[in-house]
Amino acid sequence: MPGIVGLITKMPPQRAEAELDRMVAALRHEAFYESGTWIDESLGVYVGWIARPHSFSDGMPLRNETGSVCLFFSGEEYPERETARRLRERGHSINGKRSSHLVHLYEENRGFVESLNGMFHGLLIDKSRGTIRLFNDRIGMHRICYHQSDDAFYFAAEAKAILAARPELRKPDPRGLGEFVACSCVLENRTIFKDIHVLPPASDWVLRNGTVEQKGSYFQPSEWEQQAPLEQASYYEELRDVFSRNLPRYFDGDERIGIALTGGLDTRVIMGWRKSAPQTLPCYTFGGMYRDSQDVIIARQIANLCQQPHQVIEVGEEFLKSFPRYAQQCVYLTEGGVDVYRSSDLFVSEKARQIAPAKIVGTYGSEIVCQAVMFKPMIPPSDLFDPEFFSFVHQAKDTYTALRRVHPVTFAAFRQSPWYHHGVLAIEQSQLTVRSPYLDNDFVRTVYRAPGSANSNGDVRLRLIHDGSPELGRIRTDRGLGGDYTKPIAALVHAILEFSFKAEYAYDYGMPQWLARVDDMFSAFHFERLFLGRHKLVHYRLWYRDSLSDYVRGILLDPRTLSRPYLRADSVTALVQGHLSGNRNYTTEIHKLLTLELLHRLFFDSQQVLTIRPGP
Repeated sequence: MPGIVGLITKMPPQRAEAELDRMVAALRHEAFYESGTWIDESLGVYVGWIARPHSFSDGMPLRNETGSVCLFFSGEEYPERETARRLRERGHSINGKRSSHLVHLYEENRGFVESLNGMFHGLLIDKSRGTIRLFNDRIGMHRICYHQSDDAFYFAAEAKAILAARPELRKPDPRGLGEFVACSCVLENRTIFKDIHVLPPASDWVLRNGTVEQKGSYFQPSEWEQQAPLEQASYYEELRDVFSRNLPRYFDGDERIGIALTGGLDTRVIMGWRKSAPQTLPCYTFGGMYRDSQDVIIARQIANLCQQPHQVIEVGEEFLKSFPRYAQQCVYLTEGGVDVYRSSDLFVSEKARQIAPAKIVGTYGSEIVCQAVMFKPMIPPSDLFDPEFFSFVHQAKDTYTALRRVHPVTFAAFRQSPWYHHGVLAIEQSQLTVRSPYLDNDFVRTVYRAPGSANSNGDVRLRLIHDGSPELGRIRTDRGLGGDYTKPIAALVHAILEFSFKAEYAYDYGMPQWLARVDDMFSAFHFERLFLGRHKLVHYRLWYRDSLSDYVRGILLDPRTLSRPYLRADSVTALVQGHLSGNRNYTTEIHKLLTLELLHRLFFDSQQVLTIRPGP
């Protein structure tokens, strides 16, 4: 994932420069990345950056006219119209070099970070004041990791960059690994590495002489929680006005923009309010190998109605043939942020970049507007793991339960988003600039003011679609919501689609063991053709059993894997053999075991600096 790396230290310059070079190299995942370094020995600052060409943060560093202020910024910032107008009048670029206004914002207001809007992190050096500030966005979406040693403070967009400089840190944190096994992410700003942590959301830290002088925070969710709720009508009007007013910010910039359309509500709200000229907004949808899914069917209708080009990016044989490479790269990029089944996200992101390097997504819409909970602890069978390690898996369940005891928007925005969603975002950002108007500061702040009834359903999005484009409002969703139907027909369509959705889940990775045995008995009839592909694009229960069976067997039955001290070899062997035989379903367990083993091979087994390059 592009970002900044570096160290603040008083160690000898030659050693510091060598460590910086290794840190930058560890994040140079793609040949098309731009990178560079900057050093100020007097302040002990050694910083590097990696960016996609023509992105908002390309062309670092940013300086003021005198050179006394130097800013290294990664991510994007979406200024308010008034801010943009004021800076243009003063001759400061907004569209020429879109990020250059940030230095001038700092000169106007030393507490400028609080005014920024977007997903970002940065390092700001003010030589006149002798200050070094490390900061990130208020939700913590553009992650930055850190480590404090005796002689330096290290920071990096990915933990592997710190490992490149300090390989002795290649030690697993059992609590972080336990959380990953239970929740498919690491909680509370930890990582899977001992002594490497994640900068908390809304941080503004002051660094000096190789240490943290002040751990400042410029925002707390309680500031928005304390707002008075609005009446239903007032809330909708405010949400509609904020969304429609701020949406154009996310379509600015030098990069060509595409939109990842689905059959749901969130991207349709965007299409309803974004009146792009015909044939100017590339649309694409991720599809499967068996049939056109409901996502593809509905997205194609939306694109045609809006007179925009549309194409399907298929996850099929091409992906499966390269699965070992994508699995390794996926785990390497995310460092315990996702399971291997998200490898397809990397595959489709590579394809999407060929269409447009910037991507508008509806991600976080249902999470923010409806407080949809996207993850919860899933405790695997206890006989797979050593009891000592399994205690950390159970501890994750208690941690999660405690974390849920907050305002539902706070959990969705400030906990679920930066922890659970970070892994997929990191995969996407390795290829694309990713933008979501649903994380806009004004939008999230407004959702906190929803009346109780508005927080419990998604009707507000249906109304937003109708108000933005009545024509789009007449198209049903992939689950049969909305549409231009009478009530009886609408209920029937919704019931049929809900049944097909649940049936596909039950036939795929949710298949119970008794049904797996029955399905195996009648495998010659290929009942999967009745269910698969109607809603989902990946089908790992069958893939692990069939086309990926050699890979699963080769990784999980390898003596290296079976000798891991936290695994019970007999149970792992029986699990793999049961699934590959076809009469058992252990899809989710295989996801986790494959991911854990790849994490060990990539990060913990070797003390050498690893650099994984994408294949052809």
